Amino acid sequence: MGNTFGHLFRITTFGESHGGGVGVVIDGCPPRLEISEAEIQRELDRRKPGQSKITTPRKESDTCEIISGVFEGKTLGTPIAILVHNKDTRSQDYNEIAQAYRPSHADATYDAKYGFRNWQGGGRASARETIGRVAAGAIAKKILQQVAQVEIIGYVQQIKDLQAQIDPNKVTLAEVESNIVRCPDGECAQQMIQLIDQTRRNQDSIGGVVQCVARNVPKGLGEPVFDKLEADLAKGVMSLPASKGFEIGSGFGGTLLTGKEHNDEFYRDEKGEIRTTTNRSGGIQGGIANGENIILRVAFKPTATIGKEQRTVTRSGVETILAAKGRHDPCVLPRAVPMVEAMVALVLCDHLLRHHAQCTILNKYLSAKIL
Repeated sequence: MGNTFGHLFRITTFGESHGGGVGVVIDGCPPRLEISEAEIQRELDRRKPGQSKITTPRKESDTCEIISGVFEGKTLGTPIAILVHNKDTRSQDYNEIAQAYRPSHADATYDAKYGFRNWQGGGRASARETIGRVAAGAIAKKILQQVAQVEIIGYVQQIKDLQAQIDPNKVTLAEVESNIVRCPDGECAQQMIQLIDQTRRNQDSIGGVVQCVARNVPKGLGEPVFDKLEADLAKGVMSLPASKGFEIGSGFGGTLLTGKEHNDEFYRDEKGEIRTTTNRSGGIQGGIANGENIILRVAFKPTATIGKEQRTVTRSGVETILAAKGRHDPCVLPRAVPMVEAMVALVLCDHLLRHHAQCTILNKYLSAKIL
């Protein structure tokens, strides 16, 4: 339960942090899409551990293997299974947390739900589970790009109280990937790197905000009432580990404006297309894409596992002190960027296929009636 996401483009992730491997099964991918392990690997390399001094030192190549659903470089239309083997596991680092719960981690709640848990590295609660999402997201991105030239770019907007000034309508992937923190604002990025590194040396952690923009999203995507596009985007990104907040468009800042100040007025552009003069709606109105850039933000808390001593209790309720061992990110934000992009891609791809299926059936029906 709870390991499957999507409707027509549907994924199921599997595996634990220190098990044999992790991966994903993708159902509903259209046939004849050209895809390779190399294309998927590019996205996984942006997510993998050990990238720099500000990420976890765990060394994993995260080499992906497509084990079904692709033949001669093209999708078959059947389920696609992608597997990544775990290599650099040090399960002995987690012996202490087999009994003592890490504050603000999922240890206690997994025990409350199942009465049993894989305590090695966090099991399914580990961010290592997101490998499957990112792998599936790479395929979703390609479908979106080929069908509608959709471009999805995420970046670090804020670390703790350091906030970058970035125009989401102009930011490029090259700018995002130009530094290890994935912040396109070079000057602010260096300050972020220094802050994360200092926090790491202090055996502590910090959080921040990832902003993501999706361009060229076709008008009409989204399903009223309960499957509104922003609602599904919120569910997607809020299912990521350590996510604690979601905003789209003006977000909470919109509450400070009047209706006159907040409304996006319409006009007709030189091509005759109906557009909005502003984009406080964040590209979605009434739960349906309006053709403007979709702009959203996701807040991530500080990593729960830290080396500083904290009060906690054991499984039997005995109070104790825990200074967690193991290898963990002092800040999840740099590696969360491809995760956010993947979830946005999965939602948009699913809605694109749903919208296409609905319109195709309707057009065929109307054509038959006319004939």
